[in-house]
Amino acid sequence: MRILLADDDRAVRRVFQFKLEKKGHEVTTVEDGRKALEYLRAESCDIVISDIRMPNIDGIELLERARALQPGLKVILITAHATVSEAVQAVKMGAFDYITKPFEDDELFAVIDKARAFHQLEAENRLLKGRLQQTESSLLLGVSPQFKQMMQMANRIAATDATVLLTGASGTGKELVARAIHTQSLRAAGEFVGVNCGAIPRDLVESELFGHVKGAFTGATRDKRGKFEIADGGTIMLDEIGELALDLQVKLLRVLQERVVEPVGAESSRSIDARVIAATNINLQTRVAQGEFREDLFYRLNVIPIRVPGLAERREDIPLLARAFVARCAGGENVVIDDALMNRLLAHPWPGNIRELENLVERMVLLRRKNKLTAADLPEDFGETPHSSGDRVEMTFHEAEENLVRSALERNGWNRAQAARQLNIPRHVLLYRMKKYRIEPPDRLT
Repeated sequence: MRILLADDDRAVRRVFQFKLEKKGHEVTTVEDGRKALEYLRAESCDIVISDIRMPNIDGIELLERARALQPGLKVILITAHATVSEAVQAVKMGAFDYITKPFEDDELFAVIDKARAFHQLEAENRLLKGRLQQTESSLLLGVSPQFKQMMQMANRIAATDATVLLTGASGTGKELVARAIHTQSLRAAGEFVGVNCGAIPRDLVESELFGHVKGAFTGATRDKRGKFEIADGGTIMLDEIGELALDLQVKLLRVLQERVVEPVGAESSRSIDARVIAATNINLQTRVAQGEFREDLFYRLNVIPIRVPGLAERREDIPLLARAFVARCAGGENVVIDDALMNRLLAHPWPGNIRELENLVERMVLLRRKNKLTAADLPEDFGETPHSSGDRVEMTFHEAEENLVRSALERNGWNRAQAARQLNIPRHVLLYRMKKYRIEPPDRLT
């Protein structure tokens, strides 16, 4: 580990440099916080060990400024008993740990070992996150003109900080497009935070987005950062933005205009720097005309509109996507799709878009009899839709969702836990949908 040791006591510096180097660490020593910052501006290191009491710049200020220079830096503070309260406050500010004078060598080495373990864990997490992003981006492929046009626009605006509004039906891959924009942007090293505005209970949305302080409401036992703060320096995707209530739309508008958030119960605002990508499967302009969505917020979000086409509009991409899903689900085995099955896939209308194709392929691969998938591997109900016979009746997304929720509840005797499991959604999301569509058990209806 590369360690920077800051202490105004020359003897202490020499002793601990010797002991740490014997443990195999690469150690640089400086006499105060100012010298430490000069070093950190020119060089990188893994750990800073600093006394709290030093001339020029003390350990607390060094902590704050050092982490601004190198955000992943682990800072360990050395403190006397009289300054323990300062050290505890420093941990809240982001210090990795502190040790109190006098201390044994083993105590210092243990804290350093813990910091090294955290450092390795973070490196592994970054590696896994990178692999996950590569896997996800590998599924964002196509040769159709509609797909190419969409990706050209996404690539053009990725390097900017412009707000993006992704539109398109459910299951078209809007989140993959949002992640691709983030990955190609100057914010790629920051967090990509996805929020489904329609899946969060109404009374928790504000806290989820903007955070809260301890005691703000019943159950708020500690401060909590909101999704905007977590995405600071990165990108936040607000999916199903049309589901946001009007009072929260006002607060979101302020975030977009002023780049500040106000946690629930807080007396002051906090600055944030997060790029916003919103997504919706409904027509927001229609919602504006109906008075259900603020016009000023719509224009704030609609800076760069990108429409994500449905799978039926990009049939040339079905073979590529189907084979990619097969490869991902087959676990390294050589599983192929025969021509007759591919023709069936090409002819299907795909009302559920890419998500429907992905689920179908996964089902066929898992239940296959051979490593060549044929039309015989299709489920019996493939191609059937709620209106596959008789006169076709157009149904909106929300009508279909309401019917799906109601049907699951009726099949399970209005047992909400069982219905939620069948729908593969959390129970609180089911309760939110029931409230949204005013669905009540028969014995409560008058």
